[in-house]
Amino acid sequence: MTIDYEWRGDFGDDEVDALHAEGFNHPLVSNDWLNRVRRHSLGWVCARDAGGLVGFVNVAWDGGVHAFLLDTVVAGSHRGAGVGAGLVAEAARRARAAECAWLHADFEDDLRPFYVDACGFRPTAAGLIAL
Repeated sequence: MTIDYEWRGDFGDDEVDALHAEGFNHPLVSNDWLNRVRRHSLGWVCARDAGGLVGFVNVAWDGGVHAFLLDTVVAGSHRGAGVGAGLVAEAARRARAAECAWLHADFEDDLRPFYVDACGFRPTAAGLIAL
């Protein structure tokens, strides 16, 4: 298995729709991912194995020094193989190159081993309001 990571890589909305539905356990819906990330993101990382999309992360930002990971997802067939950590590493490298000083990720406790142990995030307190 050779995984290729591409910053601001081309993808089809249907590819991310399918990956997102599998990864976040929700019904398949149609989203305009490409236009969304082009309008609102510093960039995104696509992970491909033999041409197929097996991972994706969106890197939103505030236009300044803060970047934010959203929609980090890896195909079930590729989980546990370091693909997610590779996505985050490339996102961090690119955010640093864009002169961001901080990369944020919100995650639930069950994902702590991934974000803290595998990716090197430092736990911090945060707040959330459901809207």
